[in-house]
Amino acid sequence: MSVNLRYLGLDVHAETIAVAVAERGAEVRSLGMIPNDPTAVARLIRQLGARGQLRACYEAGPCGYVLYWQLTKLGVACAVIAPTLVPTKPGDRVKTDRRDAEKLARCHRAGDLTVVWVPDAAHEALRDLVRAREAAKADQLRARHRVSKLLLRHGIRPPADAKPWTQRHRRWLDTLAFAPPAQQATLADYVHEVDHAGARLERLETALDAAVAAAPAPMRAVMAALQTLRGIRQITAATIVSEVGPLSRFTHPRQLMGYSGTVPSEHSSGSSVHRGAITKTGNAHLRRVLLEAAWAYRFPPKCAKALRTRQRGQPAAITEIAWKAQHRLHTRYRRLLGRGKPMPHVITAVARELVGFIWAIGVTIEREVPAAA
Repeated sequence: MSVNLRYLGLDVHAETIAVAVAERGAEVRSLGMIPNDPTAVARLIRQLGARGQLRACYEAGPCGYVLYWQLTKLGVACAVIAPTLVPTKPGDRVKTDRRDAEKLARCHRAGDLTVVWVPDAAHEALRDLVRAREAAKADQLRARHRVSKLLLRHGIRPPADAKPWTQRHRRWLDTLAFAPPAQQATLADYVHEVDHAGARLERLETALDAAVAAAPAPMRAVMAALQTLRGIRQITAATIVSEVGPLSRFTHPRQLMGYSGTVPSEHSSGSSVHRGAITKTGNAHLRRVLLEAAWAYRFPPKCAKALRTRQRGQPAAITEIAWKAQHRLHTRYRRLLGRGKPMPHVITAVARELVGFIWAIGVTIEREVPAAA
């Protein structure tokens, strides 16, 4: 390794970037502030000399990966850092942009930073659409809750044969009328928002279907293979692929379990071992869909018509993994429930083991598709 490497710490904000540099055997120096625009960044890189000797880093955040791609295009090796894993001193109570940049440069030189995966254009585009659909689903739920709580406050109950938010329930809402005009206007606005949220969700799901069909062949192959698992359909598979990226970047399924935040926390010392709640670190979007999929394994192993359709055309090795997952995860569910474990703990444990089968399927497909391409 060259002894002339220079490590750049960049504290990135919407308008400015604080810059610090660390060289081997020298103190960390602050280079001040520069505007957060491509021209200023390019000027900074020219002033720092040989680009092959530069190693830049900045924390992942709301500014995305624009700076990463710009520095990479300029020939500078850049790393995007996990903010929560940057080492901190317990007694350090002063935080400024300059000090943050210096800390990044110092830790980068020491090798104490954790690098995050940077998605390519295809993964980032699919991830943005999946998250937009997730936000639309949450907005639809809030809009429905406003309507139901308004009716509850006034003692209005839907008919027994009108299941909530079915077409019959929606037609029943159109028949309601409040005497005070103010309350009627409130109801009309709430119902309109429910319709608007439903139309928005439908548009996004149509766009998601088109995006999955237009995705690169390796991504489509992994998403199709993941749907052989019970509880995983297209939206869940797209969420997993867009949030995780290549599953083979994890050398062991336990690493993917840790990334999902479904592993238990631990505080052990000497002969004392104490494990607590799950860590909830890593990717919250991934953890949510895993917990939702885990509920499907409450039921005995079965290959229904919809699942058989999703498995059609998949390699025998993939369907065997999916069938093994049904038996193992359902058995795990029954044993934990029989031991008196609370239902949320049981489902979390099943979700954690489901990650192992997802990893096995993803790695198998990623090894085969490039060779066939």
